[in-house]
Amino acid sequence: MKKSFVIILLLSAFGLTAQAQRFALIDMEYIMGRIPAYESANQQLEQSSKQWQAEVEKLAKVAKTLYEEYQDGASSWTDAQRKAKEQAIVDKETELAKLRQQYFGPGGELAKLQEKLMRPLQDEIYNAVKEIATAKGYAVVTDRASAASIIFASPEIDISDEVLAKLGYGN
Repeated sequence: MKKSFVIILLLSAFGLTAQAQRFALIDMEYIMGRIPAYESANQQLEQSSKQWQAEVEKLAKVAKTLYEEYQDGASSWTDAQRKAKEQAIVDKETELAKLRQQYFGPGGELAKLQEKLMRPLQDEIYNAVKEIATAKGYAVVTDRASAASIIFASPEIDISDEVLAKLGYGN
């Protein structure tokens, strides 16, 4: 009897302290796709990327031409000429690698531009999600677009449209 009473008391205490956790989902791709500034930022990123890619390809073509010239004439050159041409090829390949890194590397121009253009949008969305989650008591808000482990989620817990409305982009 005493044992049953202790168990019931513990279960009651556990029941009072355990709260039902509320969850919500957002779809960042859906949200971003409905914000005009995101489309504009994407176009600017694409335009810059194409411009930089053209520069890289131009330099790559120069390096390829140097190599082909080397292949065609190497047998008729002196040792000094061959070494000079080889060094010119190596220098051009090094320049090409540096240019690729400068534009497309982890800390490159494209990454910096993406950070500059996208961070304010992401922060704005984050703040809207945070406000909604706080107001409605959500313990967790997950991004459906990046959560590969979500197999099914009820559309009732998707707050993407609420986030858009909070940002001023309501349907």
